[in-house]
Amino acid sequence: MASADYANWAEPLRSERAILAKADIDIEEGWKRLRGQQELLDWLQRAGHDTEQAERLVGLLKQTLIEWERHRTLIVQRVAYLEERMASH
Repeated sequence: MASADYANWAEPLRSERAILAKADIDIEEGWKRLRGQQELLDWLQRAGHDTEQAERLVGLLKQTLIEWERHRTLIVQRVAYLEERMASH
């Protein structure tokens, strides 16, 4: 019975770890995009251009990354839960 329980938790754990790895990549790429947009915004401001839309985009990117990081935290919690379940069987 223990090996069946282990098998029941192994696949979801592999899946969640893959999701976590993808989340890490997506978040890193998101931060790169945000830095690039912030650099563009800075350049536009220095050049005296209207930056309202660029500022809005920077804000939206930041908010999106905050939400992605919150979601990543939930994934980490799920991985920990599955690891605990596997260890107890």
